[in-house]
Amino acid sequence: MLVWLAPVFVLGIVVFVHEFGHFLAAKAFGVYAPRFSIGFGPAIAKKRIGETEYRIGILPIGGYVRMASRLDETSAALEGGGELVADADNLDPNEMIPFGSKPVPEDRWFESKSLFARLVIMLAGVTMNVLLGWAINVTLVKTYEHAATSRLSLVVADKPAALAGFQQGDSIVTVNGAPIGGWDDFVDVVKRSSGVPVAVGVLRGTSPLTLNVTPVSDTSTDPATGTVSREGRIGVAAGQSANTVGFGRAVVDGSNATVDMATLVFTSLRRIATRQTSVTELGGPILIAQSSVQAARQGGSVLFYLIALLSVNLAVFNLLPVPILDGGQIVVQVVEAARGQPLSDRARENVARVGLALILALFVMVTFNDIKRLVVGVVAGHAG
Repeated sequence: MLVWLAPVFVLGIVVFVHEFGHFLAAKAFGVYAPRFSIGFGPAIAKKRIGETEYRIGILPIGGYVRMASRLDETSAALEGGGELVADADNLDPNEMIPFGSKPVPEDRWFESKSLFARLVIMLAGVTMNVLLGWAINVTLVKTYEHAATSRLSLVVADKPAALAGFQQGDSIVTVNGAPIGGWDDFVDVVKRSSGVPVAVGVLRGTSPLTLNVTPVSDTSTDPATGTVSREGRIGVAAGQSANTVGFGRAVVDGSNATVDMATLVFTSLRRIATRQTSVTELGGPILIAQSSVQAARQGGSVLFYLIALLSVNLAVFNLLPVPILDGGQIVVQVVEAARGQPLSDRARENVARVGLALILALFVMVTFNDIKRLVVGVVAGHAG
């Protein structure tokens, strides 16, 4: 039963971390933030601490931080806000603590801060998403990844290694007369040596042997970039030690996994932009919900991997120069700094409307894709 709550858990964490990043940065630079909400709609629980009201909305997917920002006011309808510039006659003083019905001091507005401070606040959300993905990846690597030993656990029949006399249990000690630092060093030499004989020193029990093997060329596709390359293979696999990798190795591998996630998103966007991939392949909220439930059924590690993937995806998506997204707001800030004056309120509203229209159009499209997949799946199931 609890697995059906997985979509709320997954999206809640990803969005909460994003908005919390904006909130922390705003606080750090002295921007007035009267509300931090997890979820949208009427509050089912709320508590004011200092000048900020912390609340949980009735719709738990998503969230927002309200800041003293004229840019924020243009999208207030999305968040149920708008209290900062409300008419004084209709203003609830409790919504404006600690200022009551008085105007928010000029130095507490987002727009009063330096360009550097504004950019940091806007980038804080995506930064927190990347850090969340990185932290999860490092933790998963440290918890589940075991160090590869130089002892062979598998020798594939009729492949170069088997033909050269390698046996399961052999330990690799040298390559072309030079000691190896570990399994990865051996793999690197093999990959670079397609068609070139390699002298491999092994220990078979206590007996040292030298076996000559010539790697064959094989095709490899990088899942992150889609790049196809050819590299040497000999048909062996390493065993694993009983111990997980050290923290330093976990940081390196977790960082590489995070970079691969981000690269995969950029690559997918590029392929869509160049029409190498159809927009019909894009997934939306239904697909995310399905993936969350499936991941929860497979275990905690799979579920948290999905959270890391979605968190990095959200970071990259938010950097797109689309109005109302972080990337679009950053563009606005840079343009205003270059002009030496802010855009008019009408221009800001028009920009926000364009961005909202684009996001809604994307939402409708990906939701249609999700529904189409469901229908096709049901029809195929009945046909089978």
